[in-house]
Amino acid sequence: MEGRRRVWLHRWVPTRLAVSLPRRSGDLLVREFGPEDVDAYLAWRTDPRVTRWLLTTRADEATERLEAAEADPAGVSVAGVVDGRLVASGYLGVKDGMGQDVGDAWVGALGRVGYLVDPEWHGRGVGTRLLGVLLEVAFADLGMHRVLAGCFADNVASWRTMERHGMRREQHGVEDSWHAELGWVDGYEYAILRSEWKARRGG
Repeated sequence: MEGRRRVWLHRWVPTRLAVSLPRRSGDLLVREFGPEDVDAYLAWRTDPRVTRWLLTTRADEATERLEAAEADPAGVSVAGVVDGRLVASGYLGVKDGMGQDVGDAWVGALGRVGYLVDPEWHGRGVGTRLLGVLLEVAFADLGMHRVLAGCFADNVASWRTMERHGMRREQHGVEDSWHAELGWVDGYEYAILRSEWKARRGG
């Protein structure tokens, strides 16, 4: 693990997307995730209270996923920091939407977000503030048309966070995901359009 992490940090590359970071939301500073965040991230990313609702539960796979995200030029990983402490992480990936081969309005028009919060900071609105920044980056900086997010149906805190930002539940997959403890469970897919996001902000 330690050897793998050293190689990973050596290959670290900043995002190539034109995003404006850092941003602040209340007491939460949201900036790009960097090598200095790895140890603190893994310390709570592998906590059972976090991995309970993740598809990737093992530390080595978590590290590989994060490495892949950081090397992806069509995405940005962010760190949520309060008073110098890493309390959350998030990711915005960019994809092409569906569209006919006339023009390019669909190119880079679709985003997918994900977010994690240190369990010691659950219930303090950190996830809500972090998701708000990710949506702002997606729509204000990158001009995306639509942003998606998904979760296990039993992860009530996650989908309530999405609904606080006006994201709507577009899919309820019945027993579409395997959970090591709960067996086959339902999953939710949420989405919001740029026009809806702007309307909620009064613009």
